[in-house]
Amino acid sequence: MDFVELEAIEGLRWSWNAWPTTKNEVTSLVIPLGIMCTPLMQSLELPILPYEPLTCTRCGAVLNPYARVDYQSRIWSCPFCYQKNTFPISYSGIGETNLPAELFPTYSTVEYKLDKIDAKIASSAHLGYSWANGLSSSNVSLSSMASLGTPRMAAGGGEVKGVGPAFIFVVDACTAEEELMAVKNELLLVIEQLPENALVGLVAFDSMVRVYDLGFSECSRVVVFHGEREVSSEQIQQFLGINKTKMQQLGKTPFVQNQGFLLPISECEFNITTAIEEICSLAVVMSGHRPQRCTGAAITVALGLLEGCSVHTGSRIMVFTSGPATLGPGMIVDSSLTNAIRTHRDLINGRAPYHDKSCSFYNRLSQRLSDASIVLDLFACSLDQVGVAELKAPVERSGGFMMLGELFESDQFRKCLRHIFSRGEDGSLKMYFDATIEVITTRDVKICGALGPCVSLHKKNDLVSDRETGQGGTYAWKLGTLTNKTCIAFFFEVGDEQKAHPGSAFFIQFITRYRHGNMGIQKRVTTAARRWVGNKSAEITAGFDQEAAASVMARLAIHRAETCYARDVIRWLDDNLIRFASKFGDYIQEDPSTFRLSTNFSLYPQFMYYLRRSQFIDVFNSSPDETAFFHLMLNREGVVGSLIMIQPTLFQYSFDGPPIPVLLDVRSIAADVILLFDSYFHVVIHYGSKIAQWRKLGYHKDPNHENLRKLLEAPEVDAEQLVGERIPAPKLIKCDQHSSQARFLLAKLNPSVTQNSTYTEGSEIILTDDLSLQDFIDHLQTLAVKA
Repeated sequence: MDFVELEAIEGLRWSWNAWPTTKNEVTSLVIPLGIMCTPLMQSLELPILPYEPLTCTRCGAVLNPYARVDYQSRIWSCPFCYQKNTFPISYSGIGETNLPAELFPTYSTVEYKLDKIDAKIASSAHLGYSWANGLSSSNVSLSSMASLGTPRMAAGGGEVKGVGPAFIFVVDACTAEEELMAVKNELLLVIEQLPENALVGLVAFDSMVRVYDLGFSECSRVVVFHGEREVSSEQIQQFLGINKTKMQQLGKTPFVQNQGFLLPISECEFNITTAIEEICSLAVVMSGHRPQRCTGAAITVALGLLEGCSVHTGSRIMVFTSGPATLGPGMIVDSSLTNAIRTHRDLINGRAPYHDKSCSFYNRLSQRLSDASIVLDLFACSLDQVGVAELKAPVERSGGFMMLGELFESDQFRKCLRHIFSRGEDGSLKMYFDATIEVITTRDVKICGALGPCVSLHKKNDLVSDRETGQGGTYAWKLGTLTNKTCIAFFFEVGDEQKAHPGSAFFIQFITRYRHGNMGIQKRVTTAARRWVGNKSAEITAGFDQEAAASVMARLAIHRAETCYARDVIRWLDDNLIRFASKFGDYIQEDPSTFRLSTNFSLYPQFMYYLRRSQFIDVFNSSPDETAFFHLMLNREGVVGSLIMIQPTLFQYSFDGPPIPVLLDVRSIAADVILLFDSYFHVVIHYGSKIAQWRKLGYHKDPNHENLRKLLEAPEVDAEQLVGERIPAPKLIKCDQHSSQARFLLAKLNPSVTQNSTYTEGSEIILTDDLSLQDFIDHLQTLAVKA
């Protein structure tokens, strides 16, 4: 079974692709029934349908290829609840040779464009996207649909004129002058690229919060808030002179009051450009103290402004900061440099006096952001911590973007910001706002919850399990924003009164409704089918996706790590792995030497070995800010990206031929090869000692050593490609064997050769007491055969 090909069609990776029919059998699988879902995965074969989806009158499931259709009676039977539904008159021409796209067998995923369209088009839209009479449904491509008289709509949908998305830029004025200039220059470029109907606002902060009145052109006018106070949304709106706007009827474009703090770019481009250029710090920094920085108060003011303007078309609060909050709500350290910023040890020992209060403050903001469909983005560039650990909750739950870097002058920052504001083919911003995801299942499947950049909408029905995992107790979740790569892990269990029989099919449908950057509303529907199987069925083994399973377990592990000590998380991973190996291993009781795992299971223990050693669990070398960033990135990345984070890739470049993948092992280091290491967050080019010496002597510049020049260039080209295609861009490190920078590679390698091993001249060693992969597997086999 090719799981990657299935993912390209469905946007789904299942830990188990065949499910047992009883709870006890599911429990014995050890690894939960999880699905890694990328709701908006890009697909070349995705039909865009310009009409409303047809839904079941009982369960709300959307018409799909698995529905049973009676063409004569024009009735379709829902595969989820078996309710019989009638087709509307617009489907009158339906037949076995004239199917609408949503019933075509290969289209398990379709997208509906819900913008207002002409009534004549609406009445005939179904036929416009149906197959012509007399054509065989097996040989009609998507291009045939366009030739039937209705042009194929672009993926972005039709443009909706009126109010566009809103952006409030929150700039840390305590930033060093050169760095502040880099932020301002990038913001000026963003302003130039924004659509004319985009709404913009500007907030600057140091010890005070300054909100710029962009509608006042005579001079710069700001409203100032004290950074030490937590002000309510109503008070903020009162001070800004904003009256709550009245929304028009549901589904209409919202009306935004014309006031000066949030205006369309077409009305205030000159004023906001001038205001950005004038941002500077008015705070006086005392010797021996940090700048007084009220980050939490600034975010609160920006949120109150957006809440008062009732912008429900998609909004972003974009924070640019270079240091920790030292004042007001959300502060993480006081201004005196004699007090260090909290470490992991401080958090464990309860010596971080501001941490809990700050987290509580930001958790309250998270709910307000979700309720108003506002996204919080954080761009933090500093050589020290800025408070990401506390700020993680509102950024992650709103689906916001986070960048953790060292300098705003870096290419990494410029690339991130420009990527966010890139445009599609139709000229609109490539952003998706205000998304909801609903999950509908067959009666025998219960929904446990989700882990990822989403929040529960607390909608319950008979399909929702009492056992919650992550954001549970619901069949619907909300996302402030998402991208084509945003991935959410969903968890399921089988019902107590399972009535299905092995061999029969069950269905799960994901309905994602979102607002496109051009403000058009679209709904993507993915319907997947899998099979119930009996206990000990060969289909269970064949349907195990060990890569998806590792990704699911990684999310569960970091979810536990939020409330448990690392040693407890490692113990939980180990216990599960032993049970898993005991269940699926082939062995003779009490004889570890006979232990074997089939090909479908053999890589899973290796993934768990590297996961328990990773920065997600072992936080020894990371700050709380870095750990929060790592967790946030893993919690939204798909299977491929997650695996690179868990078990990095290693390629070897040599004179013997093209680059080849090699084991993530210290034995892969050699004096005459170059290694390219990718851990998702870092890309390392590691030069063997001989290669490094030849490079230093300049041999690659000699025409007689053309092969050396090509060998040195090859990993650099590949590394630049890796850095270029990933957002945020990983840090590129070039190092020589035995140099200090080589630690970025050595820390991730399997320590098969240590100070305790028999030394072979020329071989690399790792100074560690950690178990090697082979020792880990040996211990696993010993424990598994005894279980």
